[in-house]
Amino acid sequence: MLQNIRDNLTGKVALIILGAIALSFVFVGGAGFTTVGSSYAARIDGVDIGVNQFEAAYREQLQANPRFAALPPEYRLQLRSNILEQLVQQQVIDNYLEEAGFKITDEQLTEIVHQFPEFHVDGRFDQATYMLYLEGAAMTPARFEASQKVNLRRLQLQRAIRGSSVVSPSAYRRYLNLAFESRVITTATITPESVASEINVTEEMIVAAYDENTTAYFLPETVDVEYVEIHRDAVAADVNVTEEQLVDYYEINKDRFLQDEQRRARHILILFGDDESAAETVANEVLTRIRSGESFASLAVQYSKDSATSVNGGDLGALTLLQLPEALGAAVFSMQTGEIQGPIKGDFGFHVARLDEILESGPLPYEQVRASLLSELQEEQGEGLYLELKRNMTDALFDATDIQQLADVLGGEVHKVTEFKRDSAEPFGGNQLAFDAIFDPRLLGGQAQSGGAQLSDVIELDIDRTIIFSVSKYKQASRDVLENVRDQIAELLRLEQSESLMAASAKRVLDAIRAGEEFAATAASAGAIAQAPSTMTRSAEDADQFLSAVIFTAVKPTDDNPTLGSTRNDAGGYTVYSLDAVIPGRPESIPLVDRDRGRLELVDQTGVGDFIAFVQVLREKAEVIVNEDALAAQDLFQ
Repeated sequence: MLQNIRDNLTGKVALIILGAIALSFVFVGGAGFTTVGSSYAARIDGVDIGVNQFEAAYREQLQANPRFAALPPEYRLQLRSNILEQLVQQQVIDNYLEEAGFKITDEQLTEIVHQFPEFHVDGRFDQATYMLYLEGAAMTPARFEASQKVNLRRLQLQRAIRGSSVVSPSAYRRYLNLAFESRVITTATITPESVASEINVTEEMIVAAYDENTTAYFLPETVDVEYVEIHRDAVAADVNVTEEQLVDYYEINKDRFLQDEQRRARHILILFGDDESAAETVANEVLTRIRSGESFASLAVQYSKDSATSVNGGDLGALTLLQLPEALGAAVFSMQTGEIQGPIKGDFGFHVARLDEILESGPLPYEQVRASLLSELQEEQGEGLYLELKRNMTDALFDATDIQQLADVLGGEVHKVTEFKRDSAEPFGGNQLAFDAIFDPRLLGGQAQSGGAQLSDVIELDIDRTIIFSVSKYKQASRDVLENVRDQIAELLRLEQSESLMAASAKRVLDAIRAGEEFAATAASAGAIAQAPSTMTRSAEDADQFLSAVIFTAVKPTDDNPTLGSTRNDAGGYTVYSLDAVIPGRPESIPLVDRDRGRLELVDQTGVGDFIAFVQVLREKAEVIVNEDALAAQDLFQ
């Protein structure tokens, strides 16, 4: 199956796939961090794109589009080139933004971060959820927020250029005239049925077609395969772990299940705004009022700009040190229960904090980790059994004379697959190692010579699956006999004749009309079905796509000379047409609200084109050095 995919992912298909990611960065974000290292993938005006950064972007594309992994090597090189070009253009944009002094304020960043639905609880931003999410993604708040600033700056530039695009009223009117243009046509349809009586396929023609196409009508080589396998998951599933073993395992390993110290605290956030000094003054005033006895929770509701916690009196919940912003975390984890501190200067503003409770660190309770322990112990014991079975399989292979004897020694069963082909997917999931082992000439040749079934080597298909094969029957690729493909050849000959007869009929009709004969009468004499004149629009959803394409690219008719032609149609026949008139679109007939909306859409489309052109200009002016060795480096799929 994999080979079949590889064979098909060539030529235009592969180029279309590769083209799908070209310039996609214009519409999506991307962190764009430069990785420090001894080598670079590209250098743009002295700024390096690290090899690690490039390879990470390449892996991300492969993970998002698994079919890319099946591309032939030459196309994967083109894929790598496209991805590197995206990174180059992103860096060109970032260099321009840095030089132009584009800035993202803390308030803008806070607003954007608070809009992420992943960080919401009950429709509101939740600080604890935010920190847990980043922790799960192995990303610090500082790194995540820096990446968002990069993306926001790029988005600002894109919006600025797209927003400056202008489409003049006269240009928009010309666009509407063209977009809503209609064309008057007269058509006649020549169907396969209209020429069916003229088709004549003889036995001699079938035999001749079979004899002439010596490379066609082949049956693929097939094998009947028998195999014995061991699978890690199946072995682990058979492991029986007792409760006593689980408890003992917990006692031995409980230090691995330690939970960090957590602290439950409240805070009030006063954002810097445009005046950091004024924000600090407000924070000090709030701190004084709390120390004078006013309710912390009430002041949090009144003053805190952290919308996720202010409604709960500033309650942050129970969090570890890593789950808190750096400055706030340092303060909270230095306080005693009941202590109040402030103002604490953070990334966005000043905090006033109170520590309510300290939850000591220590092992998680047995009940809380039992399921994890069971899975781990089963996997651990299963791993040992799996490795032992692999050793046994290797040892048994030396003495086994056939696949059944091998299965008996291992206590397994022999699985059978009949008429297995090189492009068969199951039962081996299209694994290339399985194909190579099954169609190994040593196995096929040994079977053919001895009439027996030689055993393969131990084949590790992947980390979880090990197999030994034998081929019980091998059938070489051979040309199918005429009797089996007679109907197939006859149908192809009928189709060829039908196509030729319909094309000839269309030509006769066109020649007669050009000679001055009347359209409908000429069509009828050829057995074509003539339609009355009709009006076709560009946006007609039910229009024949073949006909629509030629009609709206045909030369406009003159008063005395319609434009004549023929085309295949989407019903499998031919259509003869006469383009009689072209009627420009009438913008005034379009509702005003639709015209206004259409103009905005056209302006935006024009703006996207302007932005792409702007980036291309930046790219052309930049000094770009590409490390060809890094670009051509082999990846794990080669």
